[in-house]
Amino acid sequence: MADANGDLRARQRDLVRRGYDSISRAYRDDEGRSNPGKPDERTDHYAGWVDALAQLLTPRARVLDLGCGAGVPATKLLTERTFDVLGLDISAVQIERARELVPGATFDQADMVTWDHEPASFDAVVSFYALIHVPLQDQRNLLPKIRRWLRPGGYLARSLVRSAGRELRSTSGRRCSGTMPTARRISPGSPRLGSSLSGIASCLRATSVIRSS
Repeated sequence: MADANGDLRARQRDLVRRGYDSISRAYRDDEGRSNPGKPDERTDHYAGWVDALAQLLTPRARVLDLGCGAGVPATKLLTERTFDVLGLDISAVQIERARELVPGATFDQADMVTWDHEPASFDAVVSFYALIHVPLQDQRNLLPKIRRWLRPGGYLARSLVRSAGRELRSTSGRRCSGTMPTARRISPGSPRLGSSLSGIASCLRATSVIRSS
């Protein structure tokens, strides 16, 4: 049963890959703007997220951008803040565009669920609107790996969207509100970081920034 579920989840992730191979240019133009046919899908909030993260990091900090897409706007904004950025995306078309649009970063085409890296390699890991494409069980398996990739005191910055008809709530049950990132320090033994971060408050068009110690 476990193997069958794993195959199903792999097919779901591959569907995402094929989808972004097909819609890459319609989804984001070369300036990082969203599809003009969907005016509610803005990208100007990315700059505020990157600025907030930059306040927590030193120049030349090593940053992993999980689900970087075509590299715009997020990866480009990170490189403009002088960070050393590695972008990872499952879509070959997205990575090809990213290499052209953001020459100051390094890119790798891979499935974030199966990809791995040396421990304690990054000062921060960011994932903006990418984890939503990963099946929940794969997210649970991925989060401990992210923690391993982070250096002590490193940060995970991630954004989520609200499901249709449902609100995101914090672990206390309090409804999420606001648009500025929140920060929390997570101890090494915390089961929340070791298993799932889904309960930490993340709001529509907002990020959670979680610190590893």
